Amino acid sequence: MDELVQYDGKFKKVVEIIESSRENAYRKINEELISMYLEIGKFISYESNDGGSIVPKLADFFATSYPTLKGFNRRGLYRMKQFYELYRDEERVSTLLTQISWSNNLKIMSACKSMDERVFYINMCIKEHLSKRELERQIDSGYYERCMLSKKSPAPAIEDSKNSTGNIFLDSYVLEFLDVPDTVSEHDLQKSIIRNLKDFILEIGRDFTFIGEEYRVQVGNHDYYIDLLFYHRELSCLVAFELKIGEFKPEYVGKMNLYLEALDREVKKENENPSVGVILCASKDDEVVEFALSRSLSPTMVSEYNLKLIDKGLLQKKLKEYIELAQSERDED
Repeated sequence: MDELVQYDGKFKKVVEIIESSRENAYRKINEELISMYLEIGKFISYESNDGGSIVPKLADFFATSYPTLKGFNRRGLYRMKQFYELYRDEERVSTLLTQISWSNNLKIMSACKSMDERVFYINMCIKEHLSKRELERQIDSGYYERCMLSKKSPAPAIEDSKNSTGNIFLDSYVLEFLDVPDTVSEHDLQKSIIRNLKDFILEIGRDFTFIGEEYRVQVGNHDYYIDLLFYHRELSCLVAFELKIGEFKPEYVGKMNLYLEALDREVKKENENPSVGVILCASKDDEVVEFALSRSLSPTMVSEYNLKLIDKGLLQKKLKEYIELAQSERDED
């Protein structure tokens, strides 16, 4: 037994080799599969240029000659044709399609209205390693629209905070997975987030690593407790979340500044960037937020949360209005 324990660490390296090889094999198989669907789609598209459709004949051929092959019925073949025709002129996407699964490609193809939206979710799938269920949730919650609307030109102080944090934080987060009533207390909201931490991190971003709840920091003879503390890998900094069940109030910023200063002095490591704060409120007035942040020295974001899915049609309408307004302003310049 002692001899086995002695070699345990070395043997784990063998397991790492096996897992890495399996991952590489799966990735290669997926690349070949997507490439095959594109080639079949290209063949069908070119053979259908005479005004007819070869799909029914090809589907009958597979059903008769190769009945054990799955996915080559009429529906599957039409999808391959559509898949090829949708992306054939999109060089920026061609190298990305093979990096996500066929099921995720199909969801993006059917659910997204523009090429920009498709590219957004393709990149998100690659970066976040989204499963089909996770991708469906992000699309249903209007993540693309919320992300684009968060990038609109806000007041200077808010824009400075966004720029200093790489524009990775959204103006609004959807927390429908918490399944709590609208009148939830801050304590219950916090506990529900902890119970649903995986879904919460999916919403705020996979680069977040959870450190703790009610994280204690000491200032003088007083103890203070940060609702939720995370570390963000890309930003290389601590991120403090404060949860508020009502509308944003200016005094929240002063308290967050205290937390961030305490983190930077006592917790932050030398190679890390200054800590960032996120005040998550049920609602906010952007003008009040602008005034409150204008004298703040620490990077702090103020975002809204929604306990139910936002009407996606409304988000799409808002995004369309924003794009039209931005285009109008460019034309005037």
